[in-house]
Amino acid sequence: MGKSVLVTGGAGDIGRDICRVFAEHGYDIAVHYNSSEQAAIKLCEELSELGVKAGAFKADIRSEESVNSMYDEIEKSMGNPDIIINNAGASLIKLFDDTTLNEWNDIIGINLTGAFLVTKRGIKNMIREKSGAVINISSMWGQVGASCEVAYSASKGGMIAMTKALAQEVGLSGISVNCVCPGVIDTKMNAHLSEDDMNALKDEIPMGTIGTGKDVGEACLYLAESKYVTGQIIGVNGGMVI
Repeated sequence: MGKSVLVTGGAGDIGRDICRVFAEHGYDIAVHYNSSEQAAIKLCEELSELGVKAGAFKADIRSEESVNSMYDEIEKSMGNPDIIINNAGASLIKLFDDTTLNEWNDIIGINLTGAFLVTKRGIKNMIREKSGAVINISSMWGQVGASCEVAYSASKGGMIAMTKALAQEVGLSGISVNCVCPGVIDTKMNAHLSEDDMNALKDEIPMGTIGTGKDVGEACLYLAESKYVTGQIIGVNGGMVI
């Protein structure tokens, strides 16, 4: 039986490319979604054409009950995931003193609490099997912080701290826990930026180009298949944050 990977937010821009990279390397894919059902189903059809098993699974990852229900469905359909990629996320660009408590809770809930709940449920089987990999998708702003993105930076920084702490806790169980921190990636999240803004960003990137979801997916694949790499924070940012 081949290995399987759960990708939260799998129907999103970066999530799709992560799923494609793993499917191209023979992994069965559990595509998590919350509201993007049609996109998730379409992606699964595409992945199935690569000869792997792919299924779409709905959950509000802020809810433990919803996460557990999703896992029950995944286990029935394709068994326990060997790899968890906590990719689902939300962003907020807003002045700190204009950020409401509801907005703060929403960003922390999706980005950090969601990663906690998904990992908590999935890692139980990994501990029994003495094998597995958890990969958290943070952000370069989780590493250095960003003005007008305090809630987002805090949530992504929390993912980095969770990665380092959990790696120490489950290492003896044969489980690796790592973190990928994308920089400026070509996604709809950046669609509001003008051409001048994008060119200004490129000027700040030593490699002079915007990253792709495939770049992130390939970093995840490396971490999933590495046997002796854990607790690491891997920047996929063209050198923008070093």
